[in-house]
Amino acid sequence: MTEVQAVPQSSIDADIVSGVAQFLGPVVVDLTALAVDGKQAHWHVRGANFQAVHELLDEVVEHAHDYADTAAERVVALGLPLDVRIQTVGTKATNPPLAAGFQQSDATIAQVIASIDATLVTVRTAVAELAELDAVSQDVAIEIARGLEKDRWFLFAHLATK
Repeated sequence: MTEVQAVPQSSIDADIVSGVAQFLGPVVVDLTALAVDGKQAHWHVRGANFQAVHELLDEVVEHAHDYADTAAERVVALGLPLDVRIQTVGTKATNPPLAAGFQQSDATIAQVIASIDATLVTVRTAVAELAELDAVSQDVAIEIARGLEKDRWFLFAHLATK
């Protein structure tokens, strides 16, 4: 019988993998919070442009889920677990709290933009720190930043006066 050799989880150095998890983990947490709060905002938005804002918030939520999944899969593919249980997200997310209950569309949009901005701070930190660690993981963070900035732009357009 031929003996099967153990195959390491990743071909990347363990210190690099740990660094990737250190910077992409918080991105996953903040994106998960954005998705949960975005859905809350989606259900409770009222007022002018209701339908457009309601549907746009669903897209923001879908994107946040997709971005979180992409970042999480990068960390897990490298061999480390993530803790994105709701209790963890509730205590570690940097996103500002979303007001409870029904909100007018302009207030809802401003709150979701604030949450995107907080998430972008975490994502931009990951982009900067991953530049020295792992270009592939940095690319994941760059793509997330690009997508969040687009979602922010679409939301902001509902508030812009010029």
